[in-house]
Amino acid sequence: MFFESLVVSAVLFAVGVAGVLLRRNAIVMFMCIELMLNAVNLSFVAISRYVGIEGQLFVIFVMTVAAAEAAVGLAIIISIFRHYESVDVRNFRLLRW
Repeated sequence: MFFESLVVSAVLFAVGVAGVLLRRNAIVMFMCIELMLNAVNLSFVAISRYVGIEGQLFVIFVMTVAAAEAAVGLAIIISIFRHYESVDVRNFRLLRW
């Protein structure tokens, strides 16, 4: 069960990385980042069975940070959509240096 959950976690993380690198829709990229965070959470829970409860405590911390990141990220995406009427990242340069 330990190795299977780590394999599932690695596959989820790879799908998230591929989505961030290949997609240009900001909402899809945002969902792929959340998928990568959940993949890491799954691996922490799988490892915490063998090393202790610290992995599960770290998962709670990561979920809290992800919730704050989701609120800020969605606010930025909505603001960009209102300004450019698109969420395609090729159409705007607002957050670039």
